[in-house]
Amino acid sequence: MNKELENKFVKDIQKNQGIIHKICRAYTHDNASHKDLFQEISIQLYKAYPKFRGESKFSTWMYRVALNTAISLYRKSKRNVVTSEIYDNLKELEYKEYDDTKDKQLEMLYKAIHGLNDIEKALCLLYLENKPYTEIAETLGISEVNARVKMNRTKQKLKKILNP
Repeated sequence: MNKELENKFVKDIQKNQGIIHKICRAYTHDNASHKDLFQEISIQLYKAYPKFRGESKFSTWMYRVALNTAISLYRKSKRNVVTSEIYDNLKELEYKEYDDTKDKQLEMLYKAIHGLNDIEKALCLLYLENKPYTEIAETLGISEVNARVKMNRTKQKLKKILNP
């Protein structure tokens, strides 16, 4: 990757770093795992960035790569923990601590989200970002109608988890 593209990558990632943290929060249970997943998502985004054509918003593309990475690692972790070497080029990407003590309700919501399956987790994260259903559908590779139906079912499931 050339230096200009690399600089653009770092700026785009820093601007949208909250997306990675939200995904890490939904797919991990402790700070060390959060940091490991954050690093792995960053590496996968770096590898895929030269192929980003700008046909969708950067954040939509980033969600797709990050979710795929999180889901793949989550499934692999059941068998074996594998880490990747970080590239020297990523030294410029600064890790910012994520404050997870801001809101007790948010903590309860994330605990409930942990009880969902992979697709439901992804739907919730995108929905909580106020993404339109067209973008949610595009990110997850499903139809907009299917996204709406799945989201309604997921909301009902979350209500049952939060209010047994």
